[in-house]
This record gives sequence, C-alpha cells and structure tokens, in this order.
Amino acid sequence: MKAVILAGGLGSRLMPYTKSLPKPMLPLGEKPIAEHLVGWTKKNGIKSIVFCVSYLRKTIEDYFEDGSRFGVDIEYAVSDRPLSTAGQLKTAQKFINDSFVCMYGDSIYKFDLQKMIALHQKKKAIVTMGLYEYKTKLPYGVIITTKTGRVKKWSEKPDIKANINMGCYVMEPSIFDLIPRNRSYGMDDLMRKAILRKNLVQSFVSKSGFMDIGNKKSYSDANRDYLKKPKV
Repeated sequence: MKAVILAGGLGSRLMPYTKSLPKPMLPLGEKPIAEHLVGWTKKNGIKSIVFCVSYLRKTIEDYFEDGSRFGVDIEYAVSDRPLSTAGQLKTAQKFINDSFVCMYGDSIYKFDLQKMIALHQKKKAIVTMGLYEYKTKLPYGVIITTKTGRVKKWSEKPDIKANINMGCYVMEPSIFDLIPRNRSYGMDDLMRKAILRKNLVQSFVSKSGFMDIGNKKSYSDANRDYLKKPKV
C-alpha cells in the first residue's frame, strides 16, 4: 500500500510564511510538517509515499530526495500549477495500482491509521473518509421552537459537536476515474460525485489525533506546542 501526500497548494492563508516555503515544509518544532507526516505514515506500516507537488516543489524534492534518509521510498507526481485537492491527486494516478492512503500536507495525524484501513477493506468502500469529532461552545443562547414558532426550549451557550473532514482518506484506484484531468477539482466535488453515482463512501470517526494547520493562528499555536515538547 502507498500513501499520497497532497503538497502542491499555494498556502495563501499562511502568507507571508509560504512566500519562500511550500506549506508542508513550514517547520513544526524542529521538523517540517511533511516530515511529521512521513514519520506517521511509516509508523503505520506504509513505507512507499508519493508527494503531489507543484508550488516551490524543489524545496520538497531536495529535502526528501528518494526517501532513503527517512527509511521510506518517495516518488513525486508533478503538476505545473496548483489543481486543488482532487485535481492534485489525479497526478498520482500512474503511481497507484492498489488501495492507497491520501492525506493533506497541512495537517498532523496521530490516530490509528491501520484501524481505518481495516474498516475500509471490511466495508469494501471506494473511499473511507477520516472524520474528527469536533466540539465547540456556541457563544449565544439557542432557542428551540416548533413549526408554528412556539418556543419550546432555551439552551444557554450550549456545547455542540459535529464530525469534520480530517483530510485523510483510504481510497481505491477506481476513484481516479471520477477526477477530470488537468483541471482544478476539489475533494468535496469528488466525494459528492462518488455519492451521486451510488459508490460507497464510508466514514471513520476519531475523537483525537488530528491537528489542522490551515491558517496563521493554528500554525503559530501548533508550532509553539511542538517547540515546548521535550526532545526525544
């Protein structure tokens, strides 16, 4: 089994940090984000990795090379421009001939990937999406009413939770047939198409083991936490 890491985006929300570094190469503690992903993938028994690269790709290629320094095999799927998440994934098609893991290059994962793979295989899904149980507290009183407008309940600043996309998937090669070539195409578009065509899109929910690094605040907070961790 291979893992595909999507690492070709512009990282616009993290400018100016990403002016000279692609987002997956931003340091998180003493290692780039992408190195944390490679280590987690290897820890879960996958030692063959494809990086989908575009923006400032040489930074990634020169750092990881063929992967031997990290105990893995690394190949590169190259596009001459960013193609959004699913469009970028399409560039890896020639490297894939079996079930594979796909992950975004701007998140940190620590959940049990092997359990997710086992569920995917058991359900025989075309895609299994990794979901994270996200909890937050609403800053307002929530009023529950009937269809006629009669107030039934007042819930003051309630806690709410929802399953959100972690950007980590287990997929079958047939998913590539649903992605247009050389077009910007989002993963949300791909999942909607798969569902519309009656393909089984399964979910795997984790209550921990996910860190999003999509904007300057989340990156700053995550980097500060990693710098505080004792060196191993």
